[in-house]
Amino acid sequence: MHVPDGFIDAPTSAVTGVVAAGALAVSLRGARRELDERTAPLAGLVAAFIFAVQMLNFPVAAGTSGHLLGGALAAILVGPYTAVLCVSVVLLMQGVLFADGGLTALGVNITDMAIVTTVVSYAVFRGLLAVLPRKRRTVTVASFVAALVSVPAAAVAFTLIYAVGGTTDVSIGKVATAMIGVHVLIGVGEAAITALTVGAVIAVRPDLVHGARGLQQRLRLRVNGELVDAPAPTAPVAARTSRRTLWITGLVTSLVLAGFVSFYASADPDGLEKVAHDKGIDKKAEKHATADSPLADYGVKDIADARLSGGLAGVIGVGVTVVAGSAVFWSLRRRRSDDVSPASTGV
Repeated sequence: MHVPDGFIDAPTSAVTGVVAAGALAVSLRGARRELDERTAPLAGLVAAFIFAVQMLNFPVAAGTSGHLLGGALAAILVGPYTAVLCVSVVLLMQGVLFADGGLTALGVNITDMAIVTTVVSYAVFRGLLAVLPRKRRTVTVASFVAALVSVPAAAVAFTLIYAVGGTTDVSIGKVATAMIGVHVLIGVGEAAITALTVGAVIAVRPDLVHGARGLQQRLRLRVNGELVDAPAPTAPVAARTSRRTLWITGLVTSLVLAGFVSFYASADPDGLEKVAHDKGIDKKAEKHATADSPLADYGVKDIADARLSGGLAGVIGVGVTVVAGSAVFWSLRRRRSDDVSPASTGV
């Protein structure tokens, strides 16, 4: 789904850039309310994990592959505002360091892959939680459906953007049919990865999952013929895993996925690349501005061994993303602390 330079004309790219900038500004403010001392480290890790899993293209049809977009996963784990920032950090790292996704198309990619997927998936997720039993298992089920819907929603968004600013004369109906069709299949993979990851985190630290907060129903007792809430437990339930252990486990998993498992990922073009080639959308694609980067195309320049080159690039990408993401989220966390400090409240 990474849109390269040349697919969308300059005016439309500029408009999406403004939209993306506005959404990021809103998300920076909203993330300050979502992040606390427990979740700020997790947010940087989520960005690194999304980067790693996006390297794992999986086959979805003959000659076509797909990969995680990550908006639903991030929104459920760390909140929708923080999720937009997580995916945007990943897209920025990919575009600048790995020549994946055009720099002039960065606004398009953030709008499509960070904003649309997050907004749609979180709306679906919250809607399902409102009507389903309030249990932790419900969070996993709702995350599956939300992620499944978010991917074709992003395909629809791309089609609309292309209808406005596409640089080739291609039937929009054919583009829409092809994009939505293949991305429904990719959405199944997205849903499975999202549900498995959310379920794994809930199993060990449900208190760290943004989408699972407040779901446990209070026990109700019948007293004198009336139902009343039972007293809250005096001591919190002990966490199965410490935050440090969870963070280290998540980072190691990300490094293994990007540094080793990615070598076995599908080499077929992803959904957008396949549709672009088949329908002629890529006729005016431009060379990436950082095509000569030492890490372009997820390989380290001058290292001949493909396994070593790709694995090292993946490890570097995870490291850079977790550092960049953590710096952003810890900065927002500190600003939140400053906002509620005694000096700011006049105490």
